[in-house]
Amino acid sequence: MPGPRQCCPCPGGWRWLPALRWLPRYSLAWLQLDLMAGLTVGLTVVPQALAYAEVAGLPLQYGLYSSFTGCFVYCFLGTAKDVTLGPTAIMSLLVSSYAFHEPVYAVLLAFLSGCIQLAMGLLHLGFLLDFISCPVIKGFTSAASITISFNQVKNILGLQGIPRQFFLQVYETLRRIGETRAGDAVLGLACLAALAGLQAMKSRLPRAAGAEPLAARVSYLIVWTTATARNALVVLFAGLVAYSFQVMGSQPLTLTGSIPRGLPAFRLPRFSMAAPNGTVPFRSMVEDMGVGLAVVPLMGLLETIAIAKAFGLDLVPLCVTFLLCFWEVQYGIVAGVLVSGILLLYSIARPPIKVLEGDVLVVQPGSSLHFPAVECLRDAICSRALAAPSPPRSIILDCHHISSIDYTAVVGLAELLQELHNHSLSLAFCSVQDTVLQVLLSADLEGFQHFPSLEEAERAAGAESEGGRAAPFTSTSQSSLLPTGLIQ
Repeated sequence: MPGPRQCCPCPGGWRWLPALRWLPRYSLAWLQLDLMAGLTVGLTVVPQALAYAEVAGLPLQYGLYSSFTGCFVYCFLGTAKDVTLGPTAIMSLLVSSYAFHEPVYAVLLAFLSGCIQLAMGLLHLGFLLDFISCPVIKGFTSAASITISFNQVKNILGLQGIPRQFFLQVYETLRRIGETRAGDAVLGLACLAALAGLQAMKSRLPRAAGAEPLAARVSYLIVWTTATARNALVVLFAGLVAYSFQVMGSQPLTLTGSIPRGLPAFRLPRFSMAAPNGTVPFRSMVEDMGVGLAVVPLMGLLETIAIAKAFGLDLVPLCVTFLLCFWEVQYGIVAGVLVSGILLLYSIARPPIKVLEGDVLVVQPGSSLHFPAVECLRDAICSRALAAPSPPRSIILDCHHISSIDYTAVVGLAELLQELHNHSLSLAFCSVQDTVLQVLLSADLEGFQHFPSLEEAERAAGAESEGGRAAPFTSTSQSSLLPTGLIQ
């Protein structure tokens, strides 16, 4: 069977159209499951898209428009079957914060976010996402899930005119809970119970063996299909209930109302908007959206890769993001990123330093050495070396964890060497990586000596303490550590 490259009429096309890789290998045995999945998801997406449009504060038809257009593109360009396409709860919440319930703003925000994501891909700027830590993502998604879940409580209870701001929403919902519409509450809770029951039934359903009677296997297939398609079945059931009441001339349920038919014209978004007091130009619209032009595309990308990220047990940024997102989404994300950055800078300025005391003081930094950490290293060495009742004559700096060093750190090491020399103490370096050793040698530090391993440095220090002073390594010893051209 020809490979994906042979099936593609144009060289390199299989890279840009991933469908050319899997489509030739598609098996008809998968078609039954794919049809059921497509039917179930398609029927589920309809009420889900309507709910997301309500969360975003937009007319309901915009939820339907955005629910299927991405699927037709992703089936050709996509590579991950688990990625959620179309509107999501988190993105709907963000749109409600930055689109001001105006469809023109929402469409322009979606267009500009796509342009930004495309530019980031072409410029290989995906590494910027690494600076948004998992606690920030988890804190935001946790707060968003609570906000969105509670936002649906008013719909289940049939309450109208509830504010969108979270704390006011909680207060007003609890204050007006006596106005609950019985029909909405009964149907909503019944649907939730049915979904939970079908989910539990599927998880406990024993698999039918091939040797069992035909009736048992048919029964298993019916139950399995019902449990798998539970979302679609519940949607159809609720729709039939609402339609039955409509036919009988009474309607105890709150309905979505009339939704415009057809599709909008396929064209570029509007780059200006008519307002009662004039026209809002493109520049003003961009200024109004503000930080949303950074938050929305970044969160859109993070939603697709967050599954692959492990949770990082960093409680402070998680709590900061979680709590502030109840106030304003953008404040929570920005505050979480700032707290994560501060913690990162703190770890750079205060790296873990292991100190082994004895006849020789061995100091082992746990990470690379940059200028914010020099004072911490000097304090760790001097406080132990000078405060001991019988100070050791030799100190060894184990550098096998240090992969990079900057100029200011080298200056700090020079001052440390001089300070220790004034107290008749020597400092030797061991296990220095080539790139770091090149920097240290080029700095021509006075009294600098290095050894290939900790054992050799300890032997040299022991010989020095017995009365002889170990000389620095000769150029022959250094040549075993340095690449050609680095020896001076």
